[in-house]
Amino acid sequence: QSSELMEKPQAREKPHKCLECGKGFSQSSHLKEHQVIHTGEKPYKCGECGRSFRRNSNLISHLKVHTGEQPYTCWECGKSFRWSSTLKEHQMRHTGERPYECPECGKRFLRSSRLLLHQQIHKEERPFCCPNCGKDFKQNSTLLLKWRLHTREKPHECPECGKSFMRCSNSIPGDWRSRQSSELVEKPQAREKPHKCLECGKGFSCSSSLIRHQRIHTEEQPQECGECEKSFWWSSDLRKHQ
Repeated sequence: QSSELMEKPQAREKPHKCLECGKGFSQSSHLKEHQVIHTGEKPYKCGECGRSFRRNSNLISHLKVHTGEQPYTCWECGKSFRWSSTLKEHQMRHTGERPYECPECGKRFLRSSRLLLHQQIHKEERPFCCPNCGKDFKQNSTLLLKWRLHTREKPHECPECGKSFMRCSNSIPGDWRSRQSSELVEKPQAREKPHKCLECGKGFSCSSSLIRHQRIHTEEQPQECGECEKSFWWSSDLRKHQ
């Protein structure tokens, strides 16, 4: 066996330890570069626009924004890119590769960000609509509580003092339980959802809900990171990324 003939190379020692988190590094320069994560220091400043970076490599990458340099070229169509990661993603369009799969429905995506946006479709499903205020809920039990807020109904009565509550859990604990809510109040019917998404067919009771939902399908991501060219839907997500 090869294990008998050749000794496996030993893992490189990492004597330089970060006092903040305990992570080890083989070189002191790597430790120094790592420590700015904890201090928040950004010592590398762009002379063109004044933007600062934690690492020199990030500054060098950023400078391509000003120089217009696009050294990474697609062999399939000749299109050039600033970053190798962008080229790699672009080449998947030619091969048809979609590495990110939704565990809920199996739909596949080119970008992880697209998958995250798509997954909001599953998360936002709220089939139970309050006919009084139009608010949608994920569970019928939550809708029923909302309905009682409108009607001020308190069907759960304490056998000790006679006080009434909207929730059974608010009454006196013990063996006694109120009758099921279905016996006390007729559940409101789900509201019609005439506003249909042309992309996936999902219906909404309010046009504003449809408009909010349709943003999930849009390809527009106007917030672009100047450091890595990654795009985001919201400016708040871009700030978190940076």
